[in-house]
Amino acid sequence: MHTPVGAPVISKPYVTFTLIAINVAVFLLQLSVGINESAAQWGMWPVGIAANGDYWTLMSSAFMHGSFLHIAFNMYVLWVMGPTLERILGHSRFIALYLLAALGGAVASYVFSDFRSVSVGASGAIFGLMGAFVVAGRRLKYDITQVLVLLGINLVFGFLQPGIDWRAHIGGLVVGALVAAIFVFAPRRNQALIQTVGCTAVLVVLLVTALVRTSQLQELLTPFVPGIST
Repeated sequence: MHTPVGAPVISKPYVTFTLIAINVAVFLLQLSVGINESAAQWGMWPVGIAANGDYWTLMSSAFMHGSFLHIAFNMYVLWVMGPTLERILGHSRFIALYLLAALGGAVASYVFSDFRSVSVGASGAIFGLMGAFVVAGRRLKYDITQVLVLLGINLVFGFLQPGIDWRAHIGGLVVGALVAAIFVFAPRRNQALIQTVGCTAVLVVLLVTALVRTSQLQELLTPFVPGIST
């Protein structure tokens, strides 16, 4: 049997549990090193990407958190929404959704945040899950009222509370909704191929966007960072 998106029916949402375990393990590592110290090493710092090519921080930062409250909220949403989405999408599509939304949030932060700031958090991926739940829920005729309320509250809170990277929230939300649309609206004929091509296109757009931002920052930083490549 298969789900409406063409994925095999699963019994246990192992990916959700694994992602929670990874995020918690990384947070414990951060605590052992120091929250600020770990952010400086593995967080998304635009200058580090532009000057040193540290593109890997776009993903490493998405598994880090800045406080107990930060990780508690993100893991709660992942625990609540992850299993349902994983059962709809299957393991591999759910992984693709989570990672692309995480990257989308990080790229949005890279492009639109102050280049001197350091960003950490799985919030891009989490907002991506909420966006995906809205799109998939509408398509499959689920009741998405509670998700819309949760999403609205947290979007507003992100704008009002200082220090929250709302750009990552928006980026993850948009990418998550887009990826979900690719999955649930792909026609039955050549469904897997269309979904693969669609997700690949999203990935390419995100990577190109990051490269364009790097070029802009390199041009801006050249007078101040000797030896920076442009």
